[in-house]
Amino acid sequence: MTSAHTLSRVLAPVLTTGGLVAGYGTARATGVRALGGVVLAAFGAGTFVVVNRAVGPVRAGAVTAAYLGAFGGSHPLAKRLGAWESVLAVAAGAAVVAAVAG
Repeated sequence: MTSAHTLSRVLAPVLTTGGLVAGYGTARATGVRALGGVVLAAFGAGTFVVVNRAVGPVRAGAVTAAYLGAFGGSHPLAKRLGAWESVLAVAAGAAVVAAVAG
């Protein structure tokens, strides 16, 4: 395992979790959903770059798909769990995928 791969396995889960939490937190705190989307996109792009450098575009794409799926899945889940609970749940799931694939 290369040092880039090791770094990716640590950074990718942090970035995916941070992006989902910070994106939602920004949207909620400012009342501007688009601003939360910008934060979400920035973290997602950073995650893609980190994973791509370590293990290539296929796995980076898989992590990005899990990240976007978590974002999309948090919306219907929020109706059952509550908003923050939903974000934290999907962030945990995305982090696991990022740690394994990254």
